[in-house]
Amino acid sequence: MPEPLLLGETKVAPGSRISVELPVSRGYTATPISVPVHVVHGRRDGPHLLVCAAVHGDEITGVEIVRRLLASRQLARLRGTLIAVPVVNVYGFVSRSRYLPDRRDLNRSFPGSPRGSQAARLAHTVMSELVAHATHVVDLHSGALHRENLPQIRGCLDDPRTVELARAFEVPVVLHAELRDGSLRAALSELDIPAVVYEAGEALRFDEVAIRAGVRGVLGVMRWLQMLPPLRQQRPVRRPLLARGSHWVRSPESGILRTSVTLGSNVEKGAAIGIVSDPLGEGEQPVISPHAGVVIGRTNLPLVNEGDALFHVALFQEPEAAADRVEAFHESLDPDGEDAMSELDPDH
Repeated sequence: MPEPLLLGETKVAPGSRISVELPVSRGYTATPISVPVHVVHGRRDGPHLLVCAAVHGDEITGVEIVRRLLASRQLARLRGTLIAVPVVNVYGFVSRSRYLPDRRDLNRSFPGSPRGSQAARLAHTVMSELVAHATHVVDLHSGALHRENLPQIRGCLDDPRTVELARAFEVPVVLHAELRDGSLRAALSELDIPAVVYEAGEALRFDEVAIRAGVRGVLGVMRWLQMLPPLRQQRPVRRPLLARGSHWVRSPESGILRTSVTLGSNVEKGAAIGIVSDPLGEGEQPVISPHAGVVIGRTNLPLVNEGDALFHVALFQEPEAAADRVEAFHESLDPDGEDAMSELDPDH
């Protein structure tokens, strides 16, 4: 029998699940501001998985992923502990903003300080009250405002444990991403805690495929960690393709963008993947991809300035094979199909 888990001033007994409001500050009107946390503490000892979302307040895809994860009946058979945080950056979430009120990026403020800026204090609370209990972390993100990401995992592929977590998530694309100073991943690396970042969808938007892929991915990680029993009916698992690099294709001039590729498309080196023109269409400039690869991110805003990032292309040794896997992946999570839903919750 594992020990009770102490979160803030709340003690969570083994075999129980409880919602906790983790205090972080007070507002102008002396109203308490807190981070919502749900803990499922299993009766059997095992890994402690922290699943967090909305580190950037406008990236709401992960909020829905956490909600559906907590509704899964599979958690009744949990071994170990799940710490689920649907909204980390509560300040940005209520104002529909990526940042905190002090305009700082929370994901550049870790590990934080109890006497620092507003962002530093929130980061410190996350580290001391949540990360302190974790053995593994899944951090849920989406594209920025007007930018959409293909479902993908990012992590340091030089760490074998991170590679295994990434593969367990079962998305078709895994991108090597160097650690950035002040990021949650960098702070976790200092503590030797394996972590992956799930990127999918667009800020302030829900995308059903991105949400389903996220729920399936977290459950896959939990099964790989042996926190959940395996599926009764095993499906064929296709190992993701690992991309060691990526490149942003930028706008050659200012104007109105017309795209000719979608997320997951295979693009060839030197191919025109869009056109930028003036409102009358009298001057048109093609957008040329300097590399062959797969489109894993793109802007959804047609109004562009010279130098704007338009298409994010991941570089693979076999881009055509990667594009085929992306297509099959989307078909498996078709919102009009029932197979994906039954897979997410076998008791559905």
